[in-house]
Amino acid sequence: MQFTILSSKGQLIIPRAIRQAHGWHSGDRFVVIEQENGILLKPATSYGQLTIDDVIGCAGYQGKKKSLKDMEAGIAKGAKKHG
Repeated sequence: MQFTILSSKGQLIIPRAIRQAHGWHSGDRFVVIEQENGILLKPATSYGQLTIDDVIGCAGYQGKKKSLKDMEAGIAKGAKKHG
């Protein structure tokens, strides 16, 4: 178990080992969820709230099968667009 201290500015330092284990870096955003016995910090996604219409796009695809190389290129293109 690791501990941290709340600063006078309301800041907490997440211990380095935990940040490294999760790949968290300076500037990363977190959602703060209040719970009965404390708070929960969850990394915020850069996509915002999605609907089924946002993610259903390829479910009805009827075209030519894509190779792994084609899929990876599409993923990289989408990551650049949203990154």
